[in-house]
Amino acid sequence: MDLRSELLKSIWYAFTSLDAEKCGKVSKSQLKVLSHNLYTVLNIPHDPVALEAHFQDDDDGPVSDHGYMPYLNKYILDKVKDGTFDKEKFDDLCWMMTMKKNYRGVPERALLTERDCFKLFCLFNLLSEDRYPLIMIPEEVEYLLKKISTAMSQEWDGKPLEDLLSQDATVWEEGMSVWNFLHHIGAGRLLRVTSGEAFSLALDEVFLEMYHNVLKRGYMWKKGHKRRNWTERWFVLKPSSIAYYISEALKDKRGEIQLDKSCIVEAVPDREGKRCLFCVKTHLKTYEMSASDLRQKVEWIQAIQTALRLQNEGKSSLHQELKLKRRVQRNHSQGERSLSARSSCSSQSDDFNIQEMEREKDRQDQEIESIIQHARELETRRREAEELERRKQKEVQKDLERQLKEAEMLRDSMKAEMQEKEKEAEQQKKRIQELELTQQKLEAALNMEIQARLEEERAKHELEGLLQAEEVKKKQFQFLQEQQMALQSLSPIEEASEGGEEDDAPSALHSASQELQDLRASRQRSHQHLEEVQEKLRYASQHVRHWNVQLNRLMTPIAPGGRPEQHLPSKPLCPKKEDALASNEFISKFKTRASEGSQSPEVKEGLEEQMEAVNLSDGSDASQE
Repeated sequence: MDLRSELLKSIWYAFTSLDAEKCGKVSKSQLKVLSHNLYTVLNIPHDPVALEAHFQDDDDGPVSDHGYMPYLNKYILDKVKDGTFDKEKFDDLCWMMTMKKNYRGVPERALLTERDCFKLFCLFNLLSEDRYPLIMIPEEVEYLLKKISTAMSQEWDGKPLEDLLSQDATVWEEGMSVWNFLHHIGAGRLLRVTSGEAFSLALDEVFLEMYHNVLKRGYMWKKGHKRRNWTERWFVLKPSSIAYYISEALKDKRGEIQLDKSCIVEAVPDREGKRCLFCVKTHLKTYEMSASDLRQKVEWIQAIQTALRLQNEGKSSLHQELKLKRRVQRNHSQGERSLSARSSCSSQSDDFNIQEMEREKDRQDQEIESIIQHARELETRRREAEELERRKQKEVQKDLERQLKEAEMLRDSMKAEMQEKEKEAEQQKKRIQELELTQQKLEAALNMEIQARLEEERAKHELEGLLQAEEVKKKQFQFLQEQQMALQSLSPIEEASEGGEEDDAPSALHSASQELQDLRASRQRSHQHLEEVQEKLRYASQHVRHWNVQLNRLMTPIAPGGRPEQHLPSKPLCPKKEDALASNEFISKFKTRASEGSQSPEVKEGLEEQMEAVNLSDGSDASQE
């Protein structure tokens, strides 16, 4: 039964409720209100111009159901789209309109509630025959009552229904209207109900299954796609989707799995501490779920397979399909009964009837065989398609896994290369810092060496001056000694005449001797100072050589297993700064500066402090080595 036929059943009740005189006609004003309400509940854009034009006030009088059908088909039913409106609200509107006129209400202390009556009204329309006035035959009544009894977990007792059919033969012949059905249910003539709450719960379960096409529902564990953890969810399976919520209250919907012809459901081995696993594979994702026990797992897999079968066959409701099958079986049984009745009426045509029955049976067997063969072919093609799709999915999955591994390997190699680059950069930075520090120490050592050379030159000049002065004094002393010896060899007369001069000669000789001794002492001190300066110069030269070797070592690093040419940079890693010379150029430049003026005491003290710092750092480096 299509959507239009389902809607027409409820609209028929609403139309007949407006027919107060039971003449099959309704006033235009009432039909205008009904059409406006249908526009609203079916979520159709209102067309007020067509509404006023069709139901304008004139002398034509009321409109019958046949006169209302063209407008209903053209402006309402042709514009209805499945999934754009709430069908339960639509049926509720029609129920409220017809209940006020036709239903006497729920009696006091009755087990049924008004909501239960509405659900029974919807189920009645679902199982009723496709002819008007709407009735439900006893077979369908029995089917519905069995569903409710099973939901209440009690055995089906068909005696109340048999008693009712035996008392009222019209029910067996003409069927049962919805109002008689509700009256007999409320009076307990069709089903023995001991608890109204249990009946309401069972009716709600049947209502969800048959009216809302819920194939199965219940709690299961679902594996997440982002966090990959297991979470308990309430699942609701319909022919087109599997929705899952936080709880059975259906307030917080967490997701929905859309089912189509490409979906596959299959069991999964137990792992990760979960049992009774199965998965639903769609075109984009694979959903893993864990049932509470093995029975629930089998039921869920069978229910999902039923939903996928309905999708492949283009059907939207399982119970509509079952209803059609029951109708076909009833027609077949009636045909067999009619054939048997005709054969018993005429004894002359027994052979002919038997042959007809055999031919009919053969034809039916052939039809059944063809149907079974066709179903087998469909199942074979479906399995082949599933197998082909499964292979394609496996190939795609393998390709994706291979690409993922390649991407991971590339990422790891790039990460290792980046770490190596960072390590090299850190080493280069450290080496540049060592170069700068070594260059500073080398500059300080060169400054001290130049100062020592200058001091050595000054000490040599001073020593040369002292030697020259000593040579002159020595000659003067020798001259005075010779002069004194000459005076001693003179005669006494000459001694008497030159007595005054002899008194001055010893004093001059004594002073010359004293000056000569002073010069010798100064020369010794100058010579000692020269030795000290030369020792200081040797010490400074050793430091210059040491730091020059360190600087050359840092400027030409050689990595293990590599050639020196491969590691030498094309440009200097540490550019030469001003006053940072490590060659004869630096010495000549410093001599030029020194020749322009004498060194001040402050500069000397600064050089000595730098030299002491160099000595301390050298000692610390030696201890570290």
